[in-house]
Amino acid sequence: MDEWIDYYDSTHTIYASRLHRDLHFEVIARDIIGYIASPDAVVLDYACGEALSAAKVADACARLYLAEPAPGVRGRLVARFAPNTKIRVRSLDELKQMEPDSIDLVVMNSVAQYMTPQELDNAFDVIHRLLKPSGRFVLGDILRPEVGMIRDVLALLGFAARHGFLRDALIGLISTALSDYRQLRNKVGLQRYGKDEMIAKLGAAGFSATLAPRNIGHNPWRMTFVAHH
Repeated sequence: MDEWIDYYDSTHTIYASRLHRDLHFEVIARDIIGYIASPDAVVLDYACGEALSAAKVADACARLYLAEPAPGVRGRLVARFAPNTKIRVRSLDELKQMEPDSIDLVVMNSVAQYMTPQELDNAFDVIHRLLKPSGRFVLGDILRPEVGMIRDVLALLGFAARHGFLRDALIGLISTALSDYRQLRNKVGLQRYGKDEMIAKLGAAGFSATLAPRNIGHNPWRMTFVAHH
């Protein structure tokens, strides 16, 4: 995961435009809010990235922890949300020091593909420890083995067409094809899991999981799982 952390901590071009970036985080925030059961809930967004719409998530719960491994991104989160008393920023290592059974909802979205299977198991162990017995773990944007990159491209173009940045998306796809992201994806690869494989992997970590009706975010060909103790 270290090489991907370095990539996302750099000045990357993963978003086609500012509008694409902002909409990406707005949609994710909306979907996370849909999983918050109570305004008293304590929520953890695991490896949250820039989390530009986190204030909206914080408005829907009592406390929001933003956990982020990339130090540069984490610094920006601290600066961006310092005035918001509901939001706390943590490193992934700091999660290990938090009280067990203290979180009502953990969301890990679009993260598992960048982790080795062992790193993901380790993350599941940390999350299992933090989650209340009554809590939920939502694991989103899991890549299927049988679905290739063309589906990602079509999902992005459909999202862009609906929201008015199709030209930027087409230019962005060309830029991405020539970018460090494509080179890193070819070198390191992305982890993919079948439905039964991921349910079994979550089961080995102590979770009972089911496939959600729809994925978090804009890509309908990826999977989201909802897990409980």
